[in-house]
Amino acid sequence: MISIGFELAIIVVLVFLNGVFSLSELAIVSARKGRLQQLANEGNKRAAVALELANAPNDFLSTVQIGITLIGILTGAFGGAAVAKYLAAFFNTIPATAAYSDGLGVTLVVIPITYLSLVIGELVPKRLALTHPEAIACIVAPPMKWLSKIARPLVLLLSGSTSLLMKLLRVQAGNDQAVTEEEIKVLIDQGTQAGTFHAAEQDMIARVFRLADRHVAVLMTPRTDIIWLDLSESEAETKQKIAEHAYSFFPVATDTLDDLKGVVRGKDLLSLTMEGKPFVLTELCIKPLFIVETTPALRVLESFKKSGTHIAFVVNEHGTIQGLVTFDDILRSVFEDIEDTGTVNADIAERGDGSWLISGSLPLDEFADALEIGKLTDEDRSGMNTLGGFVMAKIGVVPTEGEHFNWRGLRFEVVDMDDRRVDKILV
Repeated sequence: MISIGFELAIIVVLVFLNGVFSLSELAIVSARKGRLQQLANEGNKRAAVALELANAPNDFLSTVQIGITLIGILTGAFGGAAVAKYLAAFFNTIPATAAYSDGLGVTLVVIPITYLSLVIGELVPKRLALTHPEAIACIVAPPMKWLSKIARPLVLLLSGSTSLLMKLLRVQAGNDQAVTEEEIKVLIDQGTQAGTFHAAEQDMIARVFRLADRHVAVLMTPRTDIIWLDLSESEAETKQKIAEHAYSFFPVATDTLDDLKGVVRGKDLLSLTMEGKPFVLTELCIKPLFIVETTPALRVLESFKKSGTHIAFVVNEHGTIQGLVTFDDILRSVFEDIEDTGTVNADIAERGDGSWLISGSLPLDEFADALEIGKLTDEDRSGMNTLGGFVMAKIGVVPTEGEHFNWRGLRFEVVDMDDRRVDKILV
């Protein structure tokens, strides 16, 4: 005959063991593998074991499930039968409850056991596991690995049975998917909210991700704004142009940019000028690099790295030069809020009346982000990359100052033109 005290002790131990299994399962599953890898690299052997279980969780999870199932069976077997009989005998002595003594005895035993099983065996351990997953995973991993080895034969039997049933049901086992860009952005957003990252860091990382989606045409200096050296000009005119524009590189051409000869370094020209030596531009030219206007910005960086140059000419499908892009242009797209003068980027400015004065060269993605109008579709873009091009596409012709149109509840007005290029838009 099992005593009441012994039976209660067994139930408490079983509930505690159930809690240990629940704690171990959730801690190892929810632990960050990157953090466990870092701890393992620092010599933490327990972290190495936890990482091993996290990377190959099948045996471990099967062991946990076996343990929890056995505990449930044992808890049901013992189930406080002695206590229930004792309580039933007590209620049997009371005339008003004598007819219900057995039911009352079982109910008063089942309710506390269920409560303890839920709180101590499930809720509290899982809350602890989610609070400190890596630390707890390091503690429970070694004994869990030891139990997994003991339960290996039973695990193999269960795994084989599961695989057989999956095949009969024609269900393919899913492969682990790589972490996506969106998931990384969510993690960074959570880190910013928690104070791990600064908002400026989050914004910078978002711009780095955007580089893969940005065409070089968005970042380039338009052809009409390129300062280049004309071989047909006199040496005095060339030197004056160099003095007025302190650029790192100057394109060299004859009469028109379409007759491009190459690129000269500003430092080479400056050095010869300071030494009072004459220079021949064609002898200083380096071979130009050409990039198609639809090339992503990240691929342009790769081309810069391979070629050893920091400047490239952007051409269209017909090979006509549309603009040029430099390494600094790409960097500026990541650090776009910082200008050389330390002032805020003037491509977009909010006015006191709530309207926006925007440069026509502003990329459409940045325009959409600034006004929070959502992601633009290919149809919205009308094949354009900048706000100026977008405005021209919507109007249908080269606009004049004062022309306007409405789109998505916004009024777009052309307030300044630079020859045939839209320079400023009021939104």
